[in-house]
Amino acid sequence: MLAHLTIAAALAVGQPIESQAVTNPPALTYADLADLALAAPIAAHLRVSGADRLSEREAPNVRAGYRRYLVEADIVALIRGPNSLPARIRYLIDLPNDSRDRPADLRRRGEWLILAAQSPVRPAELRLATPDAQLAYAPEVAERLRAILRDANAADAPPRITGLGRAFHVPGSLPGESETQFFLQTANNRPISISVLRRPNEAPRWAVSLTEVIDEASPSPARDTLIWYRLACSLPAELPRQSLSEASADEARAIGADYRLVMTSLGRCERNRPRPAG
Repeated sequence: MLAHLTIAAALAVGQPIESQAVTNPPALTYADLADLALAAPIAAHLRVSGADRLSEREAPNVRAGYRRYLVEADIVALIRGPNSLPARIRYLIDLPNDSRDRPADLRRRGEWLILAAQSPVRPAELRLATPDAQLAYAPEVAERLRAILRDANAADAPPRITGLGRAFHVPGSLPGESETQFFLQTANNRPISISVLRRPNEAPRWAVSLTEVIDEASPSPARDTLIWYRLACSLPAELPRQSLSEASADEARAIGADYRLVMTSLGRCERNRPRPAG
């Protein structure tokens, strides 16, 4: 009855609840979770109170091997979202059946994490942010989502990087001494810069600054932190030609070497789900 009453109402006004198809993904990396968390207005820990499988008439054009479900769930904990969100919400989701065409696992009182957006006209109806934005609940995953969002909401949170600007290289007064600076482009025009320092008989060091002043003593970002994610998952693999527009040939070689040092130190931005558009 849950499906027939609610979906009939949705159909009558243009289906504001949008269905999503979910597969069984591999374990999510920090970058995967950051992609999901930062793009969704709502992150919540849910407990399923009911799930109805819709008929082919109610849910046309579902891909082969999948069934569409109307899920109704209670919010156990709101990780991110408006306080006005109702305690019980619902959403549509497409889930695969197993080899014997049995219903997908949406058992009553099963617990999930979802990343979603709210219907503008019906507050209790949500739309998953992406097809794979329903995750099996695990305390460590929930805590990592909280940490990502807490870091993103901090006053000094690193902004989204949109490109690499100019790079400059200055030789020092001693042989083997130099400094290279990279100026990054950001979505909100906040300054981010990277400085690479080389000193005789010392390992090269690099630091990142979120202000106009670079603290040469600050360490390079630790892996699986928000600033690491912003850099490792946004910077181009190769130094853009326009970044070297004011450099001589020797300076360009030094800048290129220092950029490779930074990228090697950051390591790969590992994802087990498709990279988000944009």
